[in-house]
Amino acid sequence: MFKKWTPYIAFFAVLFSGQVAYGQCPANFNFSDKTLNNWFAYTGTFAAGSNRNIAFQQNYDATLPYPQGTMGAVSIAEFGTSVPGIQVNTSNATDVFGGFSIIPNINGYQYSYSILLGSTNVNSDPGGYVRGIGYVVDVPAGTGPYTMTYAYAMVLENGSHASIQQPLASATLMTNDSVITCASPKYFLPTIAGALDVATATKNGFRLSNVPTPNSVRANETPYRVWTKDWTEVTFDLEQYRGQKVTLTFTAENCVPKGHFAYAYIALRNDCNGLMISGPKTPCVNGSTTYSIPELTGATYQWTVPNGWKITSDSNSNIITVIPGSQSGAISAHEQNSCANLEATIQVTTSPPTIAGNLSGGNIVCAGANTSAITLSGNTGNVLKWLSSTDGVAWTDIANTTNTYLAQNLNTTTQFVALVQNGPSCSIDSAKGATVVVDTKSLGGTLTPNDLQICQDQNKDAVLKLVDHNGAIINWQLSSDAINWTNFAPAKTDTFYNITGVLAPTKFRVIVKNGVCDADTSTISNVGIFNERFPSATVSPSDTTICFGTSSNLRANITIGTNYTWSNLSSIYNAGDGQINNLPFNINAKAAPPRSTAYILSIKNGNCPNLLIDTFYINVIPPVIVNAGRDTMVVLNQPLQLKASTSFIDSINLSYLWQPANYLNNSAIINPIATVTNAVNTIVYTVKATTPEGCTGEDAVRVTVFKTQPDFFIPTGFTPNGDGKNDMLKPIAVGISSIQFFNVYNRYGQLLFTTKEFGKGWDGTYNGTAQPSGTYIFVAQGIDYTGKIVAKRGTSVLIR
Repeated sequence: MFKKWTPYIAFFAVLFSGQVAYGQCPANFNFSDKTLNNWFAYTGTFAAGSNRNIAFQQNYDATLPYPQGTMGAVSIAEFGTSVPGIQVNTSNATDVFGGFSIIPNINGYQYSYSILLGSTNVNSDPGGYVRGIGYVVDVPAGTGPYTMTYAYAMVLENGSHASIQQPLASATLMTNDSVITCASPKYFLPTIAGALDVATATKNGFRLSNVPTPNSVRANETPYRVWTKDWTEVTFDLEQYRGQKVTLTFTAENCVPKGHFAYAYIALRNDCNGLMISGPKTPCVNGSTTYSIPELTGATYQWTVPNGWKITSDSNSNIITVIPGSQSGAISAHEQNSCANLEATIQVTTSPPTIAGNLSGGNIVCAGANTSAITLSGNTGNVLKWLSSTDGVAWTDIANTTNTYLAQNLNTTTQFVALVQNGPSCSIDSAKGATVVVDTKSLGGTLTPNDLQICQDQNKDAVLKLVDHNGAIINWQLSSDAINWTNFAPAKTDTFYNITGVLAPTKFRVIVKNGVCDADTSTISNVGIFNERFPSATVSPSDTTICFGTSSNLRANITIGTNYTWSNLSSIYNAGDGQINNLPFNINAKAAPPRSTAYILSIKNGNCPNLLIDTFYINVIPPVIVNAGRDTMVVLNQPLQLKASTSFIDSINLSYLWQPANYLNNSAIINPIATVTNAVNTIVYTVKATTPEGCTGEDAVRVTVFKTQPDFFIPTGFTPNGDGKNDMLKPIAVGISSIQFFNVYNRYGQLLFTTKEFGKGWDGTYNGTAQPSGTYIFVAQGIDYTGKIVAKRGTSVLIR
């Protein structure tokens, strides 16, 4: 049963005729029944390899109940499947590929319902799926426009086929014998030589979705091949067909070979009385505003706006953007094509722009039970809502549309703004925020220690401290009975108090106040007095630094006390026996600790339980260990780099002195250069390192001076017998800055030993095997201090 797609429109035209009154749209024309009532439908598949010839088709009569017809139907499956291919949308959602709403709002006109034609399913046989719905309209007799307006949106998967085989959506308007071409557009992705014509597709309103196809992708295809077109409104006029029947059909057709899908959304207005202009009837002065009329296929457009208004877009379009002036008036639109000549006018009254106004009432309150009245004044427009924020980033809606807001029981500083809009076409603005500063409640805190017993005249370790408070300290108070309190005069605002002049048991507390909050008092500290004098002494030094191996004197002059103890008797001399026999009493101890040490002297006086405690801290500088480097050899006029090292990590902060200063470029640095220019045999340099505290250490290096040119001195024989004398054949490099190699060969030319290191030599073995007595060949080569190559070749006798 192969059929062209056009004849079945005429076939359905005889099934149902929607009787309508003059200017009234047909029943359920906009799917207000929430069903397909009065619409006919069909599903099917293309013939394999055809150019839109249908191979199989299932028809649904407009006058029969579902499943034979469409009456009561809300969904019809794709041909031969259970996948919905036609369904009525009664609640809004978002299309996954296009991101647009499935029930549109076109410039302020909200459609109530839509219908979905098609799906992403492509598994059909022999060709792609086709599906469509149609309505046969009895156009009422009379004169004047009789318009029908629909909106469409679509999702098409690019198949890169010839255009005639691409996925397709269409609207077709027919009389009983012909297609009304000016009201019958087709929408598809254009191709050139099998490749998508991207420029034309984009010009026609299509855009590439960022969601990949759910269907299989071949090796030469991309998964990102789904294109979408957002909602567009279209209208047509049936005035010339009054008293006749016409058939309106919508279709969505997959690609003919079946591998790529198509689906479309259709929504219809329930108003057939002529052209209507969409857009605000109370626009905002100087605010960018859009007006539109439904598109007429192939039409030209003309717009007029009130005096003082400016059209900022192309006026030969069904959509214009304007900047309204202050004058009210009429907006008119005229569109015309070969089928229709339509006009519409709306009256508009301009509205002044939104003025946000000013907020007043920001103040300072204490956390907890509080109120702050915030008032908006000087605004033009209505309050939409209020917002609050405690951080200026996250905002919370406040459902208040009046000009006054009462903020209550705040615990955190909070900023408030009011959103104002002067009519729906004006922009929303916010008044400058008002801030209610919230002070946290005063907290007196804790006075420590809560119980302190001191002796007479005690002026050490007799301190009260305030902790865990919140707010500023207003003053300290004292009392003998915890009922009557006396303020300190002058006021004391510190967090501590050194107790002085207390002769009887006394209670202390602190008054703390934070911002506008009520003051709070701290806990009470009880101070008791012993009838005994507090020990008294002067000590020296409190802290001192000594060098390792030296000592420090520890002196104390005790004027009040009966006995004393040391916490640490290690490395302390003449510490005494702890008894004070007469006053004043002097202690003259000496300490020589090997490392930094604290010596604590505790003095007691009679029955006073509090000790006078003083600490002598001796910081010991560790031994200064100096290394001047290994003994070395040079030739006359050869620069020799000397360098000392020490046991100190921060050795760079030490001072240095090399002696004698002869031949040195600088005797007071860690790394001087010696250049011996006179004929001396040896010279010994001693370096002393001194810390900033005056601690010293020293070491020496012996320099042997050769009066030759740079050379290798290699013995003519050696005896590797383990007696520690002449056991190794090694080069003595004089005036050589680096050894490139020192090689030893046997008489057969076999390499037995090689090195590049100073002080290394051959021990007379090869691979762990002692070599026999005999003559061996050596070759040495290095670089002297001027950069020249020095080479030497010779023989040496191994004697066992």
